[in-house]
Amino acid sequence: MKSFVWRLQRVLDIKIKEEQVKRAQLLEITEKLTQVQTELFMQKRILADAIRDFSKEEPKKRLERQGLFLKSATINEERIRGLEKKVADFTKLQKEKIDEVVKIKKFRKSLERLREEKKLEFVKEQEKIEQRQTDENTTISFSRKILASS
Repeated sequence: MKSFVWRLQRVLDIKIKEEQVKRAQLLEITEKLTQVQTELFMQKRILADAIRDFSKEEPKKRLERQGLFLKSATINEERIRGLEKKVADFTKLQKEKIDEVVKIKKFRKSLERLREEKKLEFVKEQEKIEQRQTDENTTISFSRKILASS
């Protein structure tokens, strides 16, 4: 029996590799997003801790530190806004990559399903060919036996 050869196998292999690359890119984006979210959380936490610490201090010390804090607060707020923008950008990019992966995966699955259908069709055809060959061999051997006996 000859082996099954599918003409679109190369396309399927390329789609599998493409899906792996897109998944790796998605993982990389997700890791960056997590890092930025962690940094954003830490910046917000630092500001919240500083504000909470001011309420525990005595008024004279607090006024001096609050002045310094207010000067640095604008820088911290800009950093937080920048981090929030990065989070939004990475989230958007992550969604786009997820859509790409899903699209490639659907295409790959349809190719795999088509391949299985073609393989089943090939196997059935090969079985028919084998059956015809067996029938022919049986007919020939039976004919020889009849000719030999007469």
